[in-house]
Amino acid sequence: MSLQAFARRQEMLDGAHPARSVLRLLARRPWRMLLAFLAFAVKEVPLWFLPVVTAAIIDLVSSGGSVGAVLGWLALAVLLLVQNYPSHIVYTRNFMTVVRDTGADLRNALAARLQSLSIGYYTRTSASIVQNKVVRDVENVEMMLQQMTHPLMSSAMVLIGAVTMTAITVPQFLPIYAFTVPIAIGLRAALRRRSRARNEVFRREMEGFAARVGEMASLIPVTRAHGLEQTAVSRVATGADGVRRAGLHLDMLNGHVASISWVTMQILGAGCLGVAAIFSITGFLPISPGEVVLLSTYFALLTQGLTNLLMLIPVGARGMESVRSIAEVLQEPDVEQNECKRAVDAVEGRLTLEDVSHRYSGAEGEAVQGVSLDIEAGTTVAFVGSSGSGKSTLLNLVLGFVRPTSGRILLDGVDMQELDLRTARRFTSVVPQESVLFEGTIRENIAYGMPDAGEERIIAALRDANAWEFVRDLPDTMDTVVGERGARLSGGQRQRLAIARALLRDPRVLLLDEATSALDPEAEELVKEALGRLMRGRTTLVVAHRLSTIRSADRIVVLDRGRIAEQGTHEELLETGGRYASMHLTQTGAR
Repeated sequence: MSLQAFARRQEMLDGAHPARSVLRLLARRPWRMLLAFLAFAVKEVPLWFLPVVTAAIIDLVSSGGSVGAVLGWLALAVLLLVQNYPSHIVYTRNFMTVVRDTGADLRNALAARLQSLSIGYYTRTSASIVQNKVVRDVENVEMMLQQMTHPLMSSAMVLIGAVTMTAITVPQFLPIYAFTVPIAIGLRAALRRRSRARNEVFRREMEGFAARVGEMASLIPVTRAHGLEQTAVSRVATGADGVRRAGLHLDMLNGHVASISWVTMQILGAGCLGVAAIFSITGFLPISPGEVVLLSTYFALLTQGLTNLLMLIPVGARGMESVRSIAEVLQEPDVEQNECKRAVDAVEGRLTLEDVSHRYSGAEGEAVQGVSLDIEAGTTVAFVGSSGSGKSTLLNLVLGFVRPTSGRILLDGVDMQELDLRTARRFTSVVPQESVLFEGTIRENIAYGMPDAGEERIIAALRDANAWEFVRDLPDTMDTVVGERGARLSGGQRQRLAIARALLRDPRVLLLDEATSALDPEAEELVKEALGRLMRGRTTLVVAHRLSTIRSADRIVVLDRGRIAEQGTHEELLETGGRYASMHLTQTGAR
């Protein structure tokens, strides 16, 4: 069963109960966990049985036993020690497979959840914080499982073995062992709450610091251009100081945990040795010298195990905090609702907006108010208006990135609320103002999501996008690595590659968001020519600032404060002498 199915059955990570969530994750592979547990139990036998061998040999020495008996006990000890190796390998193979599979499942579940969250989530959350959760928090969970499971299971085995052997040899001594348990529980309860609180503070500081570093990296061109290097360094230094202070507070708490745990358990161990010796000397209990060693060794193993567990409180607290961090994403309610909705198998491209309005969360007014449009398939409609007039919001509404707060949007006569938008978007392409390319080759960027696209189709798309000429002249042609976000290419080259990617997808609906506004005149002409080929025969919505780029649109819609102020062709709007004519006069007069 996949983790997504696991989550749908409401058995996903629960931030309120992280320990229970981790156990559920491990229980998803019961047979491997059972085999790992059995192998661990076998390999740990020497730890609790060797004190029995030691006690037997001491008693043989003190009572004048035979050499053969001593050799027999030694042979048994060697056999138990040798089996530790194969048993440990079986345990490691099975348990670490579960740990690594769990880490992979968590990362895959996070990736799947992040793809299903609404665009609004990403406007509120830094990409660096998201990266931190997928990378660092999952790593913390894996580390917690690696570092805690072995001591926990080892202590359990020692406890079971020690109690069993003591019950067989000196049952009267069992209450002394029981005395350690409430002390260990009390120490853990006293430190757990403070440890959780400080781990949460440290995690929040780390997420804030990651966001600042990501912001600094993305703003380096702006920082350099304005000579603000020291300002950027100071902002990061402030975040680093917050991490330092939170980390130091956490380290000091962890130091207290380690020292208090060690001192307490060592005192208990010394006390056990003294009590066993006194009982033996006074005859209060019939304890032989070997049994004194046996009891003190068991108690030392028991207190050592409890000390190790108490010292792992910081590791456990950090891991549980990471579980809560991962759960924040997996339980985020702001999800784009597509499940159980109608899949889209084909699109003609007719769009109808019926009295559509949208208000962003926390905004005072509506970004789009009562917009009604009927856009025939294959036509081009351009949206113009001042900043904040609602142009980009309209495109986001058509894409389904945001939903109408009132009204309806229909695709080929079907309300988009009824459609699985993931399938509808397969017939849509977007060319934004700043095209997005990932670190990889030109070929990989063009054929993104289309692994079956052949060489000829890719080259044809590059030709139609006016990109083949510069791609052909690159040292590795289509296998040239473009750099992060296409940093090794010019803006015009990036835009033409984005157009080639759209051409290869052969969309029925095309959205152009200021696709030429950031280009120089020469690059703009090449991009405009490529866009002309891309727009042919497709339903195209254009957001434009330069009116010269949309003169040939079938219809131009002028927006003002989220409402349609006027609409018509370029010539009709000029004749009307309204807002569009005024904007056109301003732009042409500035030339």
